[in-house]
Amino acid sequence: MPGKLYLVATPIGNLEDITFRAIRVLKEVDVIAAEDTRHTLKLLNYYEISKPLISYHRHNEDVKSDVLINKLLAGENIAIVTDAGTPGISDPGEEIVKVAIQNKIEIVPIPGACALINALISSGLNTKEFAFYGFLPLNKKNRKDRLERIKKEDKTIILYEAPHKLLKTLEDILEDVGDINCVIAKELTKMHEEFIRDNISNIIMNLKDMDIIKGEYIILLDLNNNKVLKEKERIENKTPQEQYKYYEAQGMEKKDIIKQIAKNKNVSKNEIYQLFI
Repeated sequence: MPGKLYLVATPIGNLEDITFRAIRVLKEVDVIAAEDTRHTLKLLNYYEISKPLISYHRHNEDVKSDVLINKLLAGENIAIVTDAGTPGISDPGEEIVKVAIQNKIEIVPIPGACALINALISSGLNTKEFAFYGFLPLNKKNRKDRLERIKKEDKTIILYEAPHKLLKTLEDILEDVGDINCVIAKELTKMHEEFIRDNISNIIMNLKDMDIIKGEYIILLDLNNNKVLKEKERIENKTPQEQYKYYEAQGMEKKDIIKQIAKNKNVSKNEIYQLFI
């Protein structure tokens, strides 16, 4: 009987941010596949867990996935962990899950810390709808195309970025998306945790005053006003008669509707009034 593949979320900073279930699973599995075995060893030592470790990261996923699948098919239970957070979210894990499913191996998620979610709920931005874009492409054309896609969004956007690329990425966002409201989440759950809330240009100015930009960063972009603007544009493109029905359904009175339609169409109120006599 095949073993089970456990996707175990680990702390994103503070070592206490791990579930009881995650600790139990790490103690019970036969093997732990880690993005960085040295990093994971610190966590295991903290919780007095001793298990065989296998290196499993972006650059050896193809080779090591086969090794891990063979072990699973032989009946061994394996836990996948990354350096921090939830496996598969801008970290190794996605590929082996696909292969495991093809081999009818049971996948068991062990939930826990996820940097993007913790950044979102603390940002003060809209949490009802959001889109996670991970790391932006390095290729200039692909990067610009991705930013053009982001510009068309109408929700909170979440990006990951390395400290040495943070300033350049914000400058690209300023150029291609605009000087929008932004939140930078730094070093979540760690000693120097910080949230910077401002528009892009002011954040860039402040970062340029820093000698060295250190830490792990999450960028959250407030594109929620796009929804309001798109709705306004959609209404303004309607005929006066269609607009009248729309505003009437909103409970507006006739004089206010005519005033609003005239404003939308950039004509006199009398001109619109004549249409509805």
